[in-house]
Amino acid sequence: MYVCKQIHCAMPNQVDILKEMTLMSAEDCFLVTQRMKNSFTYPLHTHPEFELNYLENANGAIRIVGDSIEEIGDLDLVLVAGGTSHAYSNHKCKFEGTTEITIQFYRSMFDSLINKRHFKTIKTMFENTAHGLVFSRQMIIHIRPKLKMISGDAPDSFQNFLLLVEILKNLSLDGSARRLNASDKIKDFSHLDSDRLEKIMLFLHENYHSNVTLTQIAGLINTSESSLTRFLKKWTGKTFIDNLNDIRISGAACRLIDTSDSVAEICYKSGYNNLSNFNRAFRKRKGLTPTEYREKYARSRFMV
Repeated sequence: MYVCKQIHCAMPNQVDILKEMTLMSAEDCFLVTQRMKNSFTYPLHTHPEFELNYLENANGAIRIVGDSIEEIGDLDLVLVAGGTSHAYSNHKCKFEGTTEITIQFYRSMFDSLINKRHFKTIKTMFENTAHGLVFSRQMIIHIRPKLKMISGDAPDSFQNFLLLVEILKNLSLDGSARRLNASDKIKDFSHLDSDRLEKIMLFLHENYHSNVTLTQIAGLINTSESSLTRFLKKWTGKTFIDNLNDIRISGAACRLIDTSDSVAEICYKSGYNNLSNFNRAFRKRKGLTPTEYREKYARSRFMV
């Protein structure tokens, strides 16, 4: 689970990106979350921490890291440097037993060690992670038991810190790891498609609190409503309404944690004009009511 603040970033030719504020403090070494997924709802975002993200049984989902856009298979493990924009989109994923394990950590915790010979390969890996690093299937299978161990229900904090170091050391020895870049694009995903999708998502991020309509978005990219519906379904795996609601609920989740606004106030600020509809949409995406989410978010994480 994440704490985030929605900040408009002046980034030419890109969507507005959420700057996520994780639950880590400067005194923490790392944070681990494990979730069963039935949808990818978190918008494109950045945060200062490095992130190691493992996905199992997410075949057909789209992974976006920086300017790389790829459709992933049944196993995916990517290391993202702090400050790099990233997100996942449903696309063709059927969400049959989909599991996600996310480890976030401060690169600075290695500052006193990174130049020692034992950490030489980790240092090189961090340097190669500027735009994202995806690991080989062989390495993922090898490292998977350790990832599941570190995300267990009753972790020993110090032992898990040592386990994280061991995981990073193993990953740094993956000679088949691949750096992500702009040439990593989904087949048939053209520059025009990219520009149109970015324009749509930018508009939704800036106007989700208003009464946004399918007609408005279709006019924005000079297409028909039916063509827009097919376009969004093809590249996001979701309808227009689902995309809009995902962004609205992500914004609401931020406000529930970052502000003392009442649930009703957050409902209306998030673009809903009916509290029952808001509660229903929130529960569908988060598995909790807004009140339960606000009360329980801090207990959904562990840190060293």
